[in-house]
Amino acid sequence: MAITIEQALRHIYENAAIKSLKILPIESTLGYVLAQDVIAKHNLPPFDNSAMDGYAVKCSDAGKSVEVLHTIFAGDDSSAELHSGHAIKIMTGAKIPAGCECIVPIEEVNLISCATSEETLEIKDCIVLPQNLKQNRHIRFCGEDIQKETLLLTKGQRLHAHHITLLASQGISHVKVFKKPKIAIFASGNELKMHFENVESHQLYNTNTPTFYSRALELGCEVNFIGTANDSIEDIRMHIQSALDSDLIITSGGVSVGDADFTKEAFGTFGYQIIFDKIEIKPGKPTTFGKIEKTLVLNLPGNPLAAALNFELFGQSIILALSGEESKYINYIESEIASDYRLKFGRRTLVPGFFDGKSFTPYKRFSPGMISPLAVSNSYIIIDENCGLLPEGSKVKVISTRFSFTSKEVTSLISCEAGV
Repeated sequence: MAITIEQALRHIYENAAIKSLKILPIESTLGYVLAQDVIAKHNLPPFDNSAMDGYAVKCSDAGKSVEVLHTIFAGDDSSAELHSGHAIKIMTGAKIPAGCECIVPIEEVNLISCATSEETLEIKDCIVLPQNLKQNRHIRFCGEDIQKETLLLTKGQRLHAHHITLLASQGISHVKVFKKPKIAIFASGNELKMHFENVESHQLYNTNTPTFYSRALELGCEVNFIGTANDSIEDIRMHIQSALDSDLIITSGGVSVGDADFTKEAFGTFGYQIIFDKIEIKPGKPTTFGKIEKTLVLNLPGNPLAAALNFELFGQSIILALSGEESKYINYIESEIASDYRLKFGRRTLVPGFFDGKSFTPYKRFSPGMISPLAVSNSYIIIDENCGLLPEGSKVKVISTRFSFTSKEVTSLISCEAGV
């Protein structure tokens, strides 16, 4: 009996266990999921410093001519103290001297020469300050960006480049992360050849496994391509055996009811526990999910469009569940449909299309066996089984295939749920 999309996703999250841990240098953690909270060890900035190249001055000297004593450069361990009637030239990032009340940028002062006393007539560098000086202007204070002991990053966050910036700012060299999901991929079918092989007139290029391979890499997995199996139990068994050290095996083809569909039977010889084998979805009803001991298995249809769209929904959900990511549920972008769209009642339908940031345009003509809609589309919507018409401007829930939008909570991904 076929189950709903919601039931299928619930089964996936109930059966996918988070991966084990490892420690990596921060330069190698891009795309990994943190397995620990990260607490700030230092204030940032660690001391009061200048936000500009300029002069450290007293506000009471506004509009006056003051003597420039010396220069503090970034990195100098200066113990200078500023007094009225004087200025200290200071570079961006340099430590603020004691007694400084604000920084005046270089371009806001007039540089003049002045005598320090009538007796010596010694000529010194002086500056004429602006009339209005504001307390604390252009001073970056200790801890104004990050305060020591605050929570910087949380367990379950996927690390991006700017997270690594945070870690480096704290002198953190290594962190604990969850291991990336290990995925094995193969297809089955006598008619299939790889893109580096010659095809006869009765054969096809295998487009599914390169698609799954590339998308799994984009989603942060370690991926092994096992090959293409012939339509025989023995050859499929050999490919399964080679993939059993993986967290997830993804196959395409051989899961319907044809005479040459041996995939389920071959998996069954390894004690394959089928959790579901039909979903009320179009295309991709025969999508099957199960496990062999701790290794999860996703058997997708052979038709390229059906396989790719079901990978986006179910394959990505399995990967998110395995990853340890806190925001592990697929989320959507609320938008509107660009023009009227009609479809048949009766089954939840995956519709590929293009989201331009303002509206979603369904691909005009597609079928389960096509591949061209995949290259043009950047997203899809799931339309409720009771919906026969989406009028122009109707609200839709757009699910991206180019970016990963996720949520900490389960959200409904179905558009037009009320029916039309």
